[in-house]
Amino acid sequence: MTDLDFRHDANHPVPGPPNTNLADILERVLDKGIVIAGDIKIDLLDIELLTIRLRLFVASVDTAKKAGIDWWETDPALSSRAARSALQEENRELRTRLEALESGPRDMASADR
Repeated sequence: MTDLDFRHDANHPVPGPPNTNLADILERVLDKGIVIAGDIKIDLLDIELLTIRLRLFVASVDTAKKAGIDWWETDPALSSRAARSALQEENRELRTRLEALESGPRDMASADR
């Protein structure tokens, strides 16, 4: 028998790797999440000049929330609700400071009399 005798035919297909397309891989990654971590460190004569720490977490929103990551909901640059909340907090703080400034001189003037 030669190698030519072992050619595949329609009755006996040769098993190969399962067909996996990009959508399947992406769905799996987003469902489970994947973390990529790395550090870049630049030293000169044993003196640390620069350290950059990189952490990348690729996941779906639901998977990220399960992991306790939800910064996009609290960042005013990314969330209109967070922006409104930050604006309301700033307004509240400014009103408190204004009230303190307005009431301060009156209290001092009445104390002098």
